[in-house]
Formats: sequence, C-alpha cells, structure tokens
Amino acid sequence: MTKITFITSDNETITVEGNSGSVMQLAVDNNIKGIDGDCGGVCSCATCHVHVHPDHFDKTGAPGEIEQDMLELDDNVSEYSRLCCQLEVNEALDGLILTVAQ
Repeated sequence: MTKITFITSDNETITVEGNSGSVMQLAVDNNIKGIDGDCGGVCSCATCHVHVHPDHFDKTGAPGEIEQDMLELDDNVSEYSRLCCQLEVNEALDGLILTVAQ
C-alpha cells in the first residue's frame, strides 16, 4: 500500500493509501479538497494541480510536454508543479507529500 499525503489550502494534512490508478483518482475518491479532476484524468483541465514537496520531486520527476503545456495556463505554477492525474500510484511514490495548488 502506497501512502500519499495531501496538504490542502486549509492547511489540513490528509494521508491516504492506494495500490493503483492515478494519484488524482485517489484524491477524488478520498474527497481531498481542491482536487476536482474535472477532465477525468486526461490532462486537459489542471484541476488536479499540486506542488510536490521539494524533497520528493525525484519520486515524481518532471512533467511531460503535454502536462507542462497545461501547467503554463495556470497562474500558481512552481518548479515543483505537477498534475496529479499524470502520477500513477506505485511503490516509488510511497511517502509522497503534495500540496494542493490554489
């Protein structure tokens, strides 16, 4: 079981567990505030924008070209931004900390 921690805009820290699927779906299934996933995970809306904790960015790696293009449309982007619909739950992400973008 992979544990992923979300920090919401209310500064609430929520740790959830999953085995497969996207991190976005894991967040939606666990009602993480601020993760809407309006496009269903096809990288076309950026409603699942998160900031990866800098110490964990090597776990996720950088966004791909299409994801980067989508992030450029968001005003609150940082060097640690990712769309969590593009992150697959797997053992390598265990312990990941994500801050939900505003």
